[in-house]
Amino acid sequence: MLTKFTEKQKMTELLDINPQLILMLPRFEMKLGFGEKRVGDICQASGVPTELFLLLCNVYTFDAYEPTEEEITSIDGKMLIKYLIASHDYYLNHRLKHIGKHIERIACESGNIGAVLINFFHEYSNEVENHFKQEENTIFPILEELSAKNKIDVKEMCGSHDSIGDKLSDLTNIIIKYLPADIMPNERIGVWFDISQLSKDLKKHAIIEEKILIPYAKQMEGGKK
Repeated sequence: MLTKFTEKQKMTELLDINPQLILMLPRFEMKLGFGEKRVGDICQASGVPTELFLLLCNVYTFDAYEPTEEEITSIDGKMLIKYLIASHDYYLNHRLKHIGKHIERIACESGNIGAVLINFFHEYSNEVENHFKQEENTIFPILEELSAKNKIDVKEMCGSHDSIGDKLSDLTNIIIKYLPADIMPNERIGVWFDISQLSKDLKKHAIIEEKILIPYAKQMEGGKK
């Protein structure tokens, strides 16, 4: 039987099971230093709906976890969108900028192929930024005002994340496979781990949109909220 996180567990228990969850905390403006406090108490003190926080943690952690209709109905949609926008900011203004600095240093030592690496990374970053802008400027505002009279094809509008994932894989191939062996090997290994971390996080982000955001929007369309 699949287990799931509950509000009575200590936050440290969740992080022991899935250390990746620590990346979610700043997106909810939750601060570290929570000691032995339980999830429900931390959520209440942070002004975060416990149901939404637990639902995201469960989906983020357990691959086979499927939210029930009741769980999706109970969430605060505006808070979900706020979380997704905070995730976008993290990817663009923290992770990609950090990775970009590494890539620039590697490219400077890589001759002609360095220019290829820089161009590829810039194109990828622009694609990710445009994807997020489309969601934030077009999709999320509609979802916040969605009603039974406001019909949209949510799944089509959210688009596919496959291209973003595929290009991130291509980037790691350039760094690991195709640069000369003597070009900054330690830094290349470090940036490979950074990109791998980002890739895992983006996949979970896509799953949250597919398993929570889209079903939530469909319920809103059907007048269930």
